[in-house]
Amino acid sequence: MDDTTHVPAGPESANHDTLLADVTSLRHWLSERIVGQTRLVDRLLIAMLAGGHLLVEGAPGLAKTTAIKALAAGVEGDFQRIQFTPDLLPADLTGTEIWRPQEGRFEFQPGPLFHNLLLADEINRAPAKVQSALLEAMGERQITVGRTTYRLPELFLVMATQNPIEQEGTFPLPEAQLDRFLMHVLIGYPDSDSESRILALAREQALAEQEGSLPAPPVRLDQVRIRAAQRATLDLHLAPALERYIIDLVLASRDASGHDPALAGRIAWGASPRGTIALERCARARAWLNGRDYVSPEDVRELAPDVLRHRILPSYEATAEGWDGGRLVAELLERVAAP
Repeated sequence: MDDTTHVPAGPESANHDTLLADVTSLRHWLSERIVGQTRLVDRLLIAMLAGGHLLVEGAPGLAKTTAIKALAAGVEGDFQRIQFTPDLLPADLTGTEIWRPQEGRFEFQPGPLFHNLLLADEINRAPAKVQSALLEAMGERQITVGRTTYRLPELFLVMATQNPIEQEGTFPLPEAQLDRFLMHVLIGYPDSDSESRILALAREQALAEQEGSLPAPPVRLDQVRIRAAQRATLDLHLAPALERYIIDLVLASRDASGHDPALAGRIAWGASPRGTIALERCARARAWLNGRDYVSPEDVRELAPDVLRHRILPSYEATAEGWDGGRLVAELLERVAAP
């Protein structure tokens, strides 16, 4: 797959190497702080590089909040956490206009959406009208209050979480909002070795807090370098055959009859073109994070489940048989030939 032409290193490639080294250093530091969740750390960085948002589903206590807070400590930007509850209002996210009687005018007070990194904790606990307040923000990087539209920061990443254990009093996310998330990541419990390391890390952090010497990240990426890294991923080589493979995967999600008629009957709705774009962007980001100047089929296959599981809807009959989006993606990967 590596059919690129290599040229001698110059100032531009030296800057690229320094940038990659800084991001790699941040990646290693995050992995040391978020023990046993390497997958989550990588997906967070991929989402940042691809300019998208993340929906993370896992049981309580699996370092979801810690992960986004640690990332916020490693980049130049502010962080805000919102606990979604049934009584939350859209204005609690977007902000509202306050009447200033002394000045005889309304003044807009920005809400928590006007931060660079946003944790939407237990997003499915809020009703649809609140969830919909995120649609414009996530899709257009702007919000509208009354007749006025306000731009959000250029670096804007939402990590929303869902708890799969308790489903009473929750509001399932509508498909239109699910499609706004770059990836839907499922995380599980750490293994025995990771659990031991978590205990040691918790003791170290407790001692550091008492001494007032919490560890700092080795590098803090400013937004100029983050934009440069995002641009670098777009410059990676993507072979035409691999681009065709990405398209074939998405097309098969819409009509799999040419691969498996039985599988086609299990899919009610396939992925939209937004899924094609997301899969290509994420594959580029993963390749760049791994130090390559080209995208490989493994990049696509590794990320396809997270990118497509929430964009492919099983039919009613398939749902009754226990099929979900993740299983459908796995079947598509088995049937669509990779280059």
